[in-house]
Amino acid sequence: MRRLKLQMQVSIDAMVAAQTQIGPGHFNWDEEVRQYSIANATNVDCILLGRKTAAGFIPHWKSVAANPRDADFEFGKVITGIPKVVFSRTLRKSEWPNATVANGEIADSVNQLKKQTGKDLLVYGGRSFVASLIEHNLVDEYHLLVNPVVLGSGLAIFAGLADTLRLNLVTNKKFSCGTVLLCYELLRD
Repeated sequence: MRRLKLQMQVSIDAMVAAQTQIGPGHFNWDEEVRQYSIANATNVDCILLGRKTAAGFIPHWKSVAANPRDADFEFGKVITGIPKVVFSRTLRKSEWPNATVANGEIADSVNQLKKQTGKDLLVYGGRSFVASLIEHNLVDEYHLLVNPVVLGSGLAIFAGLADTLRLNLVTNKKFSCGTVLLCYELLRD
């Protein structure tokens, strides 16, 4: 079965900045973080996005992928080429190339994708979409890039959980820019 991996930028105070929906330029990415993100994305063949995130994410990365002088060009090329599924209650067809729209119940739709043959699935945040995935116990791996910043406001991705999540730390890494990767896998009973 395919695994759903979440890669998300968070602040030290575990809040998610609204800007993180667009991309790494809003935090202090260095070449190490870029290379980690590229490697993480090359092991998937589908990216899941919420509608609100998709509206900024897809055009942003298409623009980055079209500009070889952009520092994130290589990452942009990789993720622009990966098919996307955009979850929405309002859209009926995709506004974007290389993207389809899923309108069904989130748990059913994601579990159907997990059962398909292929590489793993990757989700990039939008807080409410990610929180819904977490609430339904759909995320198998958490790749949290903790940035050396305290925002003091924002929306926590783990707010409102009804049950405790048990996680196992798989790896951690400090990048030279001060960002720390914490990679956890969900422990299922």
